[in-house]
Amino acid sequence: MGITASISDIQSSAGTSNFAPTGTDSLGKDDFLQLLITKMEYQDPLNPMSDEDFIAQLAQFSSLEQMANISDGIAESNQWDFLQMQSINNVMAAGLIGKDVKASYDSVYYDGTNTPSISFSTTSFASDLTIKIKDHEGFTVATLSDSDVPPGDQNYEWDGRNDFGNLVESGHYTLEVTGIDSSGNEFKPTLSLIGKVEAVSYRDGAAYFRINGIEVPFGDVSAIGEEGSFADVGDNDTTDDSNDDGNGDG
Repeated sequence: MGITASISDIQSSAGTSNFAPTGTDSLGKDDFLQLLITKMEYQDPLNPMSDEDFIAQLAQFSSLEQMANISDGIAESNQWDFLQMQSINNVMAAGLIGKDVKASYDSVYYDGTNTPSISFSTTSFASDLTIKIKDHEGFTVATLSDSDVPPGDQNYEWDGRNDFGNLVESGHYTLEVTGIDSSGNEFKPTLSLIGKVEAVSYRDGAAYFRINGIEVPFGDVSAIGEEGSFADVGDNDTTDDSNDDGNGDG
């Protein structure tokens, strides 16, 4: 009778004696309890579960619940550690305003009103140069082109319009720059820049630097130094005005 009373209590607290999968690929503690109840409900009356078996099943359920709680605690701790690290990075980012940095990047951010700059360097003369601006699905929304581009640091501006002359939606857009040298061979200019951190902005918990008018994620910065630290490598602040008419075509 003691076992029968325990079963009744468990059924009452569970609300049902039918086993119903939760829809996940693994069994949770609720599923385990339903299995235990169903097993006892359909046990052979002439050969019922012994007290020892019942206690062993409950012990397994208790262990399963403890393991689930430990797993939840670890996940919560990892999330907290991530948020703490993110906060520390954001505080550090604010302290880098005015510093010179070296960064690589592969996208620009258009907020609906700004004019994103596209900065890169080439080691070869480009008889033809193409800049493809792609959305998050990989589709080319705008194409900038130029010809007879000398080697060195280059800077172009995009007005936020697609190839049909319409303004695109705000968001990040990836870049693909391709050049054709004087021999007709294709090469890829390096999307990188060196400059001073002008401002820091925050979106979705992450920090972004504005460098030479280009927005760069904090994680894409490869080196930080005092003003003039990277002068021997070249400064992307100096662009050939004779090669850039400010309309995105050099």
